[in-house]
Amino acid sequence: MKLLADKSVVVTGAGSGVGRASAELFAHHGARVVCADLRTEWVEETVGRIDAASGTAVAVTCDVGRAGDVDAAVQAAVDAYGRLDVMFNNAGIVGVIGSIADTSTDQWDRTVAVLMRGVFLGMKHAARVMVPQGSGSIISTSSTAGLMGGLGPHCYTACKHAVRGMTTSVASELGPLGIRVNAISPGNTVTAMTAAVITPGDHTAVDVAAQHIAAGSLLGIPGLPDDIAYAALYLASDEARNVTGHLLVVDAGQTTIVGNGRFHQQPTAVHHEAGRRT
Repeated sequence: MKLLADKSVVVTGAGSGVGRASAELFAHHGARVVCADLRTEWVEETVGRIDAASGTAVAVTCDVGRAGDVDAAVQAAVDAYGRLDVMFNNAGIVGVIGSIADTSTDQWDRTVAVLMRGVFLGMKHAARVMVPQGSGSIISTSSTAGLMGGLGPHCYTACKHAVRGMTTSVASELGPLGIRVNAISPGNTVTAMTAAVITPGDHTAVDVAAQHIAAGSLLGIPGLPDDIAYAALYLASDEARNVTGHLLVVDAGQTTIVGNGRFHQQPTAVHHEAGRRT
């Protein structure tokens, strides 16, 4: 069953990782996709892969921190396909790192431009098309760093928390107008970006990243871009028609399960506290 048959979709950050996986999966499910990314050659490769699989897609070079670029990506969907049904605000970077005292203000502003302003612009320009239609689904990528401190750099963490806030706030406005607004919170996921963090500076070390992430996973498997793409597919589709203002966490239990399960490994043990048998 094609879950997105004839839907018009924009995916930002579609040149690699989660964005590419999502664009390809959406196209496989019948969507007509605008693939937007800052890296022209990467996004054109994504479109080529979709074309080779008999899907429908166009490429747009887009810096999500620039209002005109995001507006143009949305307009490309309207021009090519006549409407916009799904906006996936996925583009992201690790951004500025380091101690708060040593953080560069200019690099902080650039990180915010991509991770927070980019999501705002995606929501803004999607809404201008979706509100007159009376329908649509807006999805944004947050992170487990948007749930807990210490899982990412300061600016990244702040911006991913902001994505959660924007999602619930915009959902409250647009829900009565027929538009659903949700976010996805990925845990550790194998991409070129995470590879460059795990193996500093080497974005090609995805196999090393996969082993590292699997070793730290409660499920013993690495999170993959497809895992996030399938979550996005659900939120984009009519299967999620009653879901809005929601943060879908895909993290192998990272943010909800702590400890090593030792209390489940001694079924015959009796524990005592203050002299009492329990």
